[in-house]
Amino acid sequence: MATYVWDFTQGDKDQKDLLGGKGANLAEMTRLGLPVPPGFTITTEACRAFMRTGAVPRELAVEVTTALRRVEDSLGRRFGDPDDPLLVSVRSGAKFSMPGMMETVLDVGLNDTTVHGLARFSGDERFAWDSYRRLVQMFGRTVLGIDGALFADALDAAKTARGVTSDVDLDAGALRELVGTFQEIVRAQSGRPFPQEPREQLDLAIVAVLGSWNTERARLYRRKERIPDDLGTAVNVVPMVFGNLGPTSGTGVAFTRDPATGKTGNYGDYLANAQGEDVVAGIRNTLSLEDLAGLDPAAYGDLRRAMRQLETHYRDLCDIEFTIERGTLWMLQTRVGKRTAPAAFRIATQLVDEHLITLDEALARVSGAQLSQLLFPQFSADADRTLLARGMAASPGAAVGAAVFDSATAQERAARGEDVVLVRRETNPDDLGGMIAAVGVLTARGGKTSHAAVVARGMGRTCVVGAEAIDIDALARSFRVDGHVVHEGDTVAIDGGTGEVFLGSVPVEPSPVSRYLDEGLDAALAQAPDDDTRELVRSVDRLLRHADAVRRLHVHANADTAADAARARRLGAQGVGLCRTEHQFLGERRVLVERVVLADSDDERASALEALLPLQRADFVGLLTEMDGLPTTIRLLDPPLHEFLPDLTDLSVRVALAHERGEDAADDERLLAAVRRMHEANPMLGLRGVRLGLVVPGLFALQIRAICEAVVERRAAGGDPRAEIMVPLVGSVQELRLVKDEARAIMADVAAAAGVDLDLPVGVMIELPRAALTADRIAEEAAFFSFGTNDLTQTTWGFSRDDVEGAFFAQYTENGVLTVSPFETIDARGVGRLVEMAVTLGRQTHPGLPLGVCGEHGGDPESIRFFHDAGLDYVSCSPFRVPVARLEAGRAAVAEAGVDVR
Repeated sequence: MATYVWDFTQGDKDQKDLLGGKGANLAEMTRLGLPVPPGFTITTEACRAFMRTGAVPRELAVEVTTALRRVEDSLGRRFGDPDDPLLVSVRSGAKFSMPGMMETVLDVGLNDTTVHGLARFSGDERFAWDSYRRLVQMFGRTVLGIDGALFADALDAAKTARGVTSDVDLDAGALRELVGTFQEIVRAQSGRPFPQEPREQLDLAIVAVLGSWNTERARLYRRKERIPDDLGTAVNVVPMVFGNLGPTSGTGVAFTRDPATGKTGNYGDYLANAQGEDVVAGIRNTLSLEDLAGLDPAAYGDLRRAMRQLETHYRDLCDIEFTIERGTLWMLQTRVGKRTAPAAFRIATQLVDEHLITLDEALARVSGAQLSQLLFPQFSADADRTLLARGMAASPGAAVGAAVFDSATAQERAARGEDVVLVRRETNPDDLGGMIAAVGVLTARGGKTSHAAVVARGMGRTCVVGAEAIDIDALARSFRVDGHVVHEGDTVAIDGGTGEVFLGSVPVEPSPVSRYLDEGLDAALAQAPDDDTRELVRSVDRLLRHADAVRRLHVHANADTAADAARARRLGAQGVGLCRTEHQFLGERRVLVERVVLADSDDERASALEALLPLQRADFVGLLTEMDGLPTTIRLLDPPLHEFLPDLTDLSVRVALAHERGEDAADDERLLAAVRRMHEANPMLGLRGVRLGLVVPGLFALQIRAICEAVVERRAAGGDPRAEIMVPLVGSVQELRLVKDEARAIMADVAAAAGVDLDLPVGVMIELPRAALTADRIAEEAAFFSFGTNDLTQTTWGFSRDDVEGAFFAQYTENGVLTVSPFETIDARGVGRLVEMAVTLGRQTHPGLPLGVCGEHGGDPESIRFFHDAGLDYVSCSPFRVPVARLEAGRAAVAEAGVDVR
């Protein structure tokens, strides 16, 4: 029989699967001797049972009673005691941090009787009634599902009636009346009175927290962060410690380093005479930890010592929630803190220099997604700008978009392709959809640990918080600041690195990290505006160089032109994994392709192909020049020829109009006849790739000859060209054999004419399930395999990418068929198994067979780890993703060596 309840004294930080992140870390802090209130965790197994059956396990009530009695004995207080009541909080805590997405209920155990006992215990009647009104408000919203705005409006009305503006200015009498008002709201909205039995409150709160795992916002967050739905949440029951017991009490969130910039030091937010949700909600602007040092030096000293102990123990940035109750520090949570991309790189190398972690561990603690964020442009410092306000820099980036004032509007306008900036007084968990849709988030209230800041940092979304000068009118859908009025739809720009808010669009310039990758370390350091930026650039350089040193996977680029190849090489590409030759047939050359299609005889077709030869050869000479000494894989023509011809409908209309006007349309009529002849119902599976080369005489021969002659020309110029020929869409080894025989004959002809040896590798693109299933036979003829995972995904799933992504992927993601598009991240269970099978079969036949991937999956971080584990030799991706692929290939290598990749 499962044990569903664990005391904090039983677990440790490595049991996050069972105890959730919060429970595991509370247990770890208990084990370290830090001041943690004695409590217990209801495991994720209970949540999974609840999800299966819709009810909590029968044994749970007994186990909760036993654990609660142990807490009572430890503290010498009783749950529900009318004279000295023990109160508890009931908090969620999943394996992966989901800030604000699930529920919490505080002050459980208060009722019309125990509130008087709490007043006597605390010596503060106002505090007791304030705690009770918080419970009724939170319980009503969280457990009973009552609209929170009803409680908020009643609270605002109470403040207005007393002529005050802040919650803390309401006296005990006002709060007593407010509790009565809240209880009436509960009765009216739920059809039942607020529960007076403390154990009933506890049981209902536990069920509500378990159920919050499957709220819409929690599911949305998990889809965004790719967190599995079947993990479940743990529930932590912790004795209440009170930060709202007067000026010597308070609550806060602390970071052992700045999570926004990575600067060393102690950072965080503190509110005197407040409870924890006040800090996260952002409804009151906070004090800094330095302010706490002035208010309560002893408690601040205890907190500093605990922060150092935790950072040393976890060997990473720690995010800590704490409460001070009448001068006594209590630790309520810790976790490895979320951080921005600049902070991630700086903190990783700082910890190496402090000898807390190794370079391998530092590499594991940054990600390709974070490196991508560092490549985004930033606002130009020299541009003309209209500064509206300054807030706190919560999450870096440069965001420009239309101001919107609610989550629904943000999602609607973003769905139409607009960039929007979500502007709120403060955000709450219900704003998640709008935060995902927006390019940036701006709040008038809150600090660096507010909901907006924490969630935006986790998502990599640009965010400015606490811009107090902004006066938001939600009903008028506008804000005022310094004489300006910004209406919904007006363009604003926010700088998440400086906290600045601008009116209108602001020009951008390359980021320092982008400049480093393009121009080199010295140039980037010389142009960096400050020491923080220089430290960031050095950190990126250091970790990228280490990734290059440890990775097994090579990184190539998909490059179709010499300019693409040159950029890819500057960014660290070790070759070209895919040159798509069809891109060289566009523009002015389209007419030459038309001549090939319209040719009535072999001689006419040969003449048309002959005209293309010098153009193709020049293309390949340029490509091989830029990639001199590096492998350059050139794919023969892949798409169907009709893609180079006019649209059937447009051409038909043109011919009809010419006839109507009595004009000569002979050329268009010939072209129309050819388009109709070549029209296919499903061109993706029609005459394309190797089929095209075998059916249209001379087409592949032209390209192979151009490649061979380009190699000869480059060698004559003293170069070291390393061209490889790749045959697309092969499904049968015989197809490859026929093309390879033709290629060998052309190589021999060109070599004889030039008086050189010429033996270029001829490989195959594995992009059909049959090719993967017969890879052992294809390997008999192929010099290499390159997995075309875009088409392999289409043909495995039966998806036409251009059609399905807009048609129903959103619904498939919504209902859980897909957690992520299989065109973004490799479908490991389906497409991935075909890749693994082809690797095994291919190397059984040809043990040294070179293997790579050239679909866009080659630049996706999660896919790169899969390809590393599958045994591929290289990944190939778009030039701009090369640095990301280099970093992720290094992370894959250290993960294989046993380093924890967080």
